[in-house]
Amino acid sequence: MIEWATYDGVAELRLEHAPLNEIGTVVLSGLERFVDAIEHERPRAVIVHSGLPRGFCAGADLRELHAAIAGRSPDAYLGDLSRMLERIHALMNRLDALPVTTIGAIHGACFGGGFELALTLDVLVADTTARFCLPELRLGIIPGFGAIPRLEREVGNAVIRDLIFTGRSFNAKKACELGLVSQVVARGEALAVARQVAAQAARFEPQVQAAAKRFIKRVPEQALAQEKALFLQLFTEPRVVEALRRFVSSEDPMPYLPGERA
Repeated sequence: MIEWATYDGVAELRLEHAPLNEIGTVVLSGLERFVDAIEHERPRAVIVHSGLPRGFCAGADLRELHAAIAGRSPDAYLGDLSRMLERIHALMNRLDALPVTTIGAIHGACFGGGFELALTLDVLVADTTARFCLPELRLGIIPGFGAIPRLEREVGNAVIRDLIFTGRSFNAKKACELGLVSQVVARGEALAVARQVAAQAARFEPQVQAAAKRFIKRVPEQALAQEKALFLQLFTEPRVVEALRRFVSSEDPMPYLPGERA
């Protein structure tokens, strides 16, 4: 499901949890074990990529989420949801602050929580099939895994408003123009190029890398706390439960795929 190995000082994590690496308890547990290992082993660089042909990650595991709240009142499920959200944020913050250079090799769908996962990484290499979007407003919620504060760190507010308010997807070229992606490469070449980037990063002293990263890339903790609070508040609304029910009932094999493309 989630495997990693280290070669020449570079750790590679492959996400391969069908259907599309949705972030629920299984993927979260695997990512936590990976970060534990990285913090202990301290490789010179890290690459995160997907072994699934459809893409990097479709986002949160909405079917698991619906099962956890269906038939329960907000008073009954908010505590469990809050604890799960805290766990996800803790993992994302640890990834964000790893004292090594982290590189994402992105292809296909990079949606919702998958986009939020990618935003914790230092450098993104995307092939021409990659698409990025935040479709959460369709469910009556906002992104809850840290997207907005991390986007505020990376790009202008007009871009964030476009992503959040429209839910439309950006292709790799657009993402590169906005500064979210470092390089756009040919279809199927993202991992190979990410390995080149990692080899370059691994040449530098770990202590210098760590110091530079602490200075350049601060975790926006206050804004992340505000995002979590708003996310939980919105989850008290009946329309969110109904939207999740419609999602899990859909016969569309990829119901999270936005209709509009840019």
